[in-house]
Amino acid sequence: MSAVDRLLHGRRARLERLSPAEALAAQCAGALLVDTRPAVNRETEGEIPGALVIDRNVLEWRLDPTSPDRVPEADSADRHIVLFCNEGYASSLAAAQLQELGLSRATDLVGGFRAWRAQGLPVLEPRP
Repeated sequence: MSAVDRLLHGRRARLERLSPAEALAAQCAGALLVDTRPAVNRETEGEIPGALVIDRNVLEWRLDPTSPDRVPEADSADRHIVLFCNEGYASSLAAAQLQELGLSRATDLVGGFRAWRAQGLPVLEPRP
């Protein structure tokens, strides 16, 4: 097992990762879905309706409720936050990082956006 695989496995052990259907149910119950994918992926593959887009490089500053640079939705350390990337790797590492900031309900979407789409869940198609 590579070093990054060991790191990923350790971080995921701390998360209660959600399937696409569970993530949709969480969103309907008020969880904040956060898309950390690069713009090129959103432009070519589409987006999840209602998901907040935050670039990975500023994620911690935007979601830390104590940060002066937070987004309005980052209103509580208890907020249920579900991150997703393309396939669910980078989002696992990012969710674990958010937990280290005190966001205990941060997690991610198993399989990322591509699993969501494969399950036939709602997607805003890319614009031509």
